[in-house]
Amino acid sequence: MSAGTAAPVRLGLRENWPQFTLLVIVNVCVGGLVGLERTTVPLIGTDVFGLTSDLAVFSFIIAFGLTKALTNLAAGALTARFHRKQLLVTGWLIGTPVPFMLAWGPSWWWIVAANVLLGLNQGLTWSMTVNMKIDLVGPARRGLATGLNEAAGYTAVGVTALVTGYLATAYGLRPAPELIGVVFVAAGLILALIVRDTAAHVALELAQHLKPLPDGDIGLAHTFARTSWRERSLRGASQAGLVNNLNDGLTWGVFPLLFTDHGLGLAAVGLIKGLYPILWGIGQIPTGHLADRIGRKPLIVYGMLVQAAGFVLALALLERPLLAGILSAVALGIGTAMVYPALIASVSDHAHPAWRANALGTYRFWRDVGYAAGALIAGILADALGLNATVIAAAVLTAASGLLAAYWITEQPRR
Repeated sequence: MSAGTAAPVRLGLRENWPQFTLLVIVNVCVGGLVGLERTTVPLIGTDVFGLTSDLAVFSFIIAFGLTKALTNLAAGALTARFHRKQLLVTGWLIGTPVPFMLAWGPSWWWIVAANVLLGLNQGLTWSMTVNMKIDLVGPARRGLATGLNEAAGYTAVGVTALVTGYLATAYGLRPAPELIGVVFVAAGLILALIVRDTAAHVALELAQHLKPLPDGDIGLAHTFARTSWRERSLRGASQAGLVNNLNDGLTWGVFPLLFTDHGLGLAAVGLIKGLYPILWGIGQIPTGHLADRIGRKPLIVYGMLVQAAGFVLALALLERPLLAGILSAVALGIGTAMVYPALIASVSDHAHPAWRANALGTYRFWRDVGYAAGALIAGILADALGLNATVIAAAVLTAASGLLAAYWITEQPRR
């Protein structure tokens, strides 16, 4: 920067708190937009469009998950050609039609198409907010930065799910619950235009990094292989992220149907669906900080086991469905809060800044493939064996993933 024209670039949360705060608010809008769907959309499929197959109902989650996963992967590569801010703004422009399509789409395929756009929106906007926060704070506070980012997004998911449940009870499944998304789109786009890009912070971290720029290929294909299976810790983080979001995709589709089948109304389902991501979101502030103090691995392993216990509670107490839903949501929320920032921070620890964006894109690809995998497994199992079988399968897969994480992931000193 030219002397006297701008403040010097520094890394750190305190040094960059105005931009960091703006990005936190942007991610509130990102989470709020996807939170529109948590309570009502599975019921729109059954009650409005008359779908009878659980797999057909969960098709919107499959569309969302696959699109978001592929966009996450592309986002890492796109940062080599475009500024993060440009990609952030583009994501908001793509997401603009989503609330209107959900509110007034004349067929189920409009809902599926809205989720393709939503996946593109979430892949670009959420990827850029997390990358930009990590750029701003530097290595020492990655856990806290990712915790604050994810806390903002998933608290907004939960609050929006809760609000849409009550709006659906008062005004019906459409269009009132979906139209609050217009506020999120407008605010997110305006703030994305205001926030500054973080390219200078990336350059500063590269200059300060203790390890030299790695030799060889640091492109997307090489980094994808490195993150997916070649490097043990990155492989462990990728599989844990996939199973974590498999859980979320499964509960997204299954829980509204499961608990309404056992007599709960929309407001109660909204409470369950809102409580889970609210705890997930708020909990990431202390767990992100804790990941910087005690390490990433303990939070990842024990968090996956706590999630598995949440599924057990959902079935064990199902004769009292509201209690079962609330206790399950609490365990799932706490377990996911333990896992989420620690996984992102672990990937950042094991990736050089020169290829970190591609590594995070690859991790987020596998993580969000979990949405589609969870919906697909849930649809097949629910149609063949019933909703209870899907919950049992989720508990087993989650516990197994926690054990794999314990075996594969190692701690890396923060530089």
